[in-house]
Amino acid sequence: QVQVVESGGGLVQAGGSLRLSCAASGQPFSRYAMGWFRQAPGKEREFVAVITWSGTSTYYSDSVKGRFTISRDNGKNLVYLQMNSLKPEDTAVYYCAATPKAGGAMQPLGYDTWGQGTQVTVSS
Repeated sequence: QVQVVESGGGLVQAGGSLRLSCAASGQPFSRYAMGWFRQAPGKEREFVAVITWSGTSTYYSDSVKGRFTISRDNGKNLVYLQMNSLKPEDTAVYYCAATPKAGGAMQPLGYDTWGQGTQVTVSS
């Protein structure tokens, strides 16, 4: 089973950018679709973005479409989430998740492995 660790969170002003990274180890990384989720205080964990095994397909939630970009480097076992035009409502703990389903999933239950999360805070 693959293990994942997120990094890159922090404090940024509204309108700014951050890039999150997710480093994977263990099973062949290229056989896992990777997703990003986030959870704000008092709210349920919500889908942000997913990228398929090969990286040829990506999907985004409506709330981040056009502002966030998910990508992966299978040679380095890394997944990225580039976040631009950040808004205060993007403030949350961001989680990286892995699933052996080639197309990934948009629900948390579709993932087998989760990281510990990285905090993103956007100030107004």
